[in-house]
Amino acid sequence: MGTTVTMRQNKRYVAIMALFSIVYGTSASVTHYSIPEEIKEGSVVANLATDLGLDVKTLNQRKMRLDIIANKKYLDVNKETGELYVVEKIDREYICTTKSSASCYLKLEVILDNPVRIFNIEVEILDINDNAPQFRRDIIHLDISEATPRGERFSLSNAVDPDVGSNSVKTYQLSENEYFIIEVQTGRDSSKFAELILKKALDRDQQSVHNLILTAVDGGKPARSGTASVIVRVLDTNDNSPTFDKSNYNLEIMENSPIGSLVIHLNATDLDEGSNSDLTYSYSLYTSEKTQQMFNLNPSTGEITVKGLLNYEDFKIYDMEVIATDKGANSLSGQCTIKIVVEDMNDNHPEISIKSFQTPVNENIDVDTVIAVVSVSDKDSGDNGVVDLHIPDNMPFKLRQSSDNYYELVVSEPLDREKVPEYDITFTVTDRGSPPLSDNETMTLELLDINDNVPHFPQSFYTIRVTENNAPGALLSSLTAFDPDLHENQYLVYFILEKEIANTSMSMLFSINPEDGNLYGLKTFDYEIEKEFLFHIEARDSGSPPLSSNVSVHIIIVDQNDNAPVIVSPWRAQGSVVEEKIPRSTDKGSLVAKVIALDVDSVHNSRITYQLLQVTDATLFSLDQYNGEIRTMRMFSYRDPRHQRLVVVAKDNGNPALSATVTIKLSTVETAVKAYSDLTEVPLEYDIFSDLNLYLVIGLGSVSFLLLITILVTIVIKCQKPKASNAAPPCRNSVISERNSTIADSTLVSNDAYWYSLFLAETRKGKLVVRQPVPKGSRYIVSSIPRGTGMTDTSGSAPSTLQPKMPSADWRYSASLRAGGVMQSSVHMEESSVMQGAQGVLVQNWPTASSAADAEGGEVSPPMGAGVDSNSWHFRYGPGGPGAPPQHLKPGEVPPEAFIIPGSPAIISIRQNQGGEDDKSDFITFGKKEEAKKKKKKKKEKKDKKDKGKDDGDE
Repeated sequence: MGTTVTMRQNKRYVAIMALFSIVYGTSASVTHYSIPEEIKEGSVVANLATDLGLDVKTLNQRKMRLDIIANKKYLDVNKETGELYVVEKIDREYICTTKSSASCYLKLEVILDNPVRIFNIEVEILDINDNAPQFRRDIIHLDISEATPRGERFSLSNAVDPDVGSNSVKTYQLSENEYFIIEVQTGRDSSKFAELILKKALDRDQQSVHNLILTAVDGGKPARSGTASVIVRVLDTNDNSPTFDKSNYNLEIMENSPIGSLVIHLNATDLDEGSNSDLTYSYSLYTSEKTQQMFNLNPSTGEITVKGLLNYEDFKIYDMEVIATDKGANSLSGQCTIKIVVEDMNDNHPEISIKSFQTPVNENIDVDTVIAVVSVSDKDSGDNGVVDLHIPDNMPFKLRQSSDNYYELVVSEPLDREKVPEYDITFTVTDRGSPPLSDNETMTLELLDINDNVPHFPQSFYTIRVTENNAPGALLSSLTAFDPDLHENQYLVYFILEKEIANTSMSMLFSINPEDGNLYGLKTFDYEIEKEFLFHIEARDSGSPPLSSNVSVHIIIVDQNDNAPVIVSPWRAQGSVVEEKIPRSTDKGSLVAKVIALDVDSVHNSRITYQLLQVTDATLFSLDQYNGEIRTMRMFSYRDPRHQRLVVVAKDNGNPALSATVTIKLSTVETAVKAYSDLTEVPLEYDIFSDLNLYLVIGLGSVSFLLLITILVTIVIKCQKPKASNAAPPCRNSVISERNSTIADSTLVSNDAYWYSLFLAETRKGKLVVRQPVPKGSRYIVSSIPRGTGMTDTSGSAPSTLQPKMPSADWRYSASLRAGGVMQSSVHMEESSVMQGAQGVLVQNWPTASSAADAEGGEVSPPMGAGVDSNSWHFRYGPGGPGAPPQHLKPGEVPPEAFIIPGSPAIISIRQNQGGEDDKSDFITFGKKEEAKKKKKKKKEKKDKKDKGKDDGDE
């Protein structure tokens, strides 16, 4: 309750003192307030906005701030209400360390901008009784001679109370005794000290020591006190006291005098003799500790020298009292007072304080605008404390004095940021001492830019290469522009100018970081689908109004080897083995198969090379690494296995290379193929050797060898005989030879083209044509087409020396044959298959299924082993019209029977049918039935001519 009353009284007192201070401050231009020390944090001192006539709403806008000179920030201003409040408890004794003045002030400066104004405020800190008196020594020793007369006075150690006024030491009290009393004295600084007075003569024989209690009491409410013990020892008689030359000394000394410098040599005398005249000098208890710290007193000689660093700005006057005490049994003492005045010298540099500084400022700021307020000060006195302030002459600014020690920095010339972006302004202050001292402080004034520069890209056109199959969101490139402007005028935002390609917005394909210009791809690009993009990127600054520029970006998709070659010939079902049948008597260098692979990657990656991965007999077959042709390296021997397995790998030119493999199973046959009348026709094989027991082979070896020689000689003789007519079927050897020498590469271009591989075998009544469909393409079909000389009589001409034409190194396949395409396997016999041959070979249009079946009574049946849904068919001709003459072959044309292209299991049988059924007995093989074949040659020639005549009529 007492605390509440005290606070209310303090507030009332603060209000009254503030009102008085405002009235007083009107004339002095300084606003005064008074508050008690130790006031609680957050206590409101006054409303500065009201007292200073300021609008509370503009305090924040004008950047109101409080500057406490040479002290901590005990007070602050609430910018919302304008109230001055306590931030930290104030200890008056800490702020005002000396008691030379009863008043203690905090000097404040309230500074506002727009316009700049400064208000000077003084806050008086009122003392409260928060400190108790305290003696410097807890025990005071006095030696008093028993001969001391009554009324003799003895100085006692005074008590110290940091409080001032009525709260400081008011009186002293002595414990009750019959010998001593005290008398309270007042010093020159209004301090209180006690003197001990002897009221009754001492008798050492009765009492040699007297123990007294000295109490110091202050004048506060409630009063506080402190005690000390006084021990008086009674001594024998010494009747003369020492005396000084003067009772008072007034001295002057320069500040910063060297330590050890002599101040004064005191001289005291004692009329006694002996030890009673030997003197000792000492400071009295009245001398402050600060004085004793600054000056040293020699107890034997009485010399006073400088002990500490003297500073005029800290203490100007030092008071001390020196006591000279003799060494008699009953020592006597004399005293004198000394006043030392410190003289000022120019030892303090002037100081500069930037009170207000506006930076940055617009480069188009008006002339005469105040941009800074500067105050100067010097702690020295006289001319040493008079200062002058100046700035460099080559700057567009000038100084204007607003009040004592306050200057304003104003703009004197127009500013241009493009010429000078910022100014380092150095303030130099110099005092008028001798020699003069100076100080300086530099501040940097930054000029704000206006948006007058467009963003600039280092390049006008960017070409960025992006490898296909990139990860979505991958960084493609960084497109960074530069803007010479500053701050928001320099902050650039990047974005893609919208453009549609194939109904797709560019923002769906690419993304750019608006802050740093990093360009990202939003999707995985495929070189086979899209090869390049062209669009624009704009960089726009954040100025007002914004400026922008754009740059062209060309994205080039770089191909990766991501498509493996696809085997398109020989065709086979997924994962199956291609089976080929070839005569065992095939000559050396004969073409037995051709592997064709396609790759849809770019030119470099799509170059295909072929290699044999596995082969049953490496000496039997060779593979051309560029065109994929498989040829025999020698003739078959009867020791070679009937089944040869070849694994061909097709590799592209990528890194790493991708590949595809095809397995070809070559079966050698010893006999021709006989056609059956049922739904399927299969080639019949007659083995020279059967799986005989080893002993049977040894027993019949000689007989078999003779039989084999006979068969071979017969075959050679028959093959060398001239043909009866051009329509006569050639022997097997001649057919194979013609096939080997006339096959080359050609390309048929058609949107709906089909490619067929044909194999022609000889029967008694016709020719067996193997026909295999390959995948339907949209543009390009690569096939093996005869090129070279036409079929000629083997007996009338030498074997053909034409070699297979090597493919061009730059041949390509279109995307229609890429991997993943549907393998069209149906034989589209409605289309005309145009085969180009060499000179003397007929260009023959093949009969369609519908025309053959309807007009000629032919039928189409699936091959043996095919299911109901099989897409491979063979066509069988019916009997031709009576008397239909065969069409003569033109130069460069060849009948379709002459084409022999291995690789297909499907067989188209062309034969005559008399009586509605086949003559199954008329089957001729190579070697064994040459005689039967010769007997019916003439009859067969006539029928073949009729068949050919009907074929030409269908075309």
